[in-house]
Amino acid sequence: MTESGYSYEHMFAFSPSRPRLPDDLVATLRPVTLAKSRVVPLAEPWASLTPGGGLRRGSTVVVHAQPGLGGLSVGLSLLSDASAKGHWAAVVGVDDPGVVAMSDLGVDLRRVLFVPRPRGAWAEAAADLLDGVDLLIVRPPSRASHGVARKLMDRVRERGIVLIVLTEPRAPWPLPADLSFHLVSSRWIMSSHLDARYVTLRVSGRGEAQHRGEHVVMVPDVRGRAVAR
Repeated sequence: MTESGYSYEHMFAFSPSRPRLPDDLVATLRPVTLAKSRVVPLAEPWASLTPGGGLRRGSTVVVHAQPGLGGLSVGLSLLSDASAKGHWAAVVGVDDPGVVAMSDLGVDLRRVLFVPRPRGAWAEAAADLLDGVDLLIVRPPSRASHGVARKLMDRVRERGIVLIVLTEPRAPWPLPADLSFHLVSSRWIMSSHLDARYVTLRVSGRGEAQHRGEHVVMVPDVRGRAVAR
């Protein structure tokens, strides 16, 4: 927020004059196997929990959790199969994503771009990346305005990107998502150290995702992966 009370979110996000990424850079970022499929692949256990076994291009996915329940782990684990198959992803607004944990989850870090601290310009940073990725994770620092959320979702739909939004109770996503993972509770299994975490989550959304129900997954398990209980 500026001294005059004007939000940086409105100053920068979706500015019509923002520079486009150079064509040669976009060509470099795009995956070597351009997927014509309308679905971005998911690894288990997520494939079994979602309609069609993947994430529909142009859709918005919300991972909603109290701090510390494992929302970040769930969101990042959704990238694992896609990145391993050549799809590019970006993570915006996560200060410390934990690259070792991401690698353990099966994410190919060579296919992930990070913008850790965009602060109030998170929406601009997200918009700038839409030309070069297949999946985009964003963690807004505060509740997004209805207008900014709508514009970002519209741009995602136009470009066939999958938007994954990490939210918490103090900053919920203001619009209905196509698919939602709502983390209800989590429990760590411990020996001499933290071995694995059981996460109970509710899956819902539009269409076929409307009544997916409640499930328990381990994320991470003893190997650092996400697996069905």
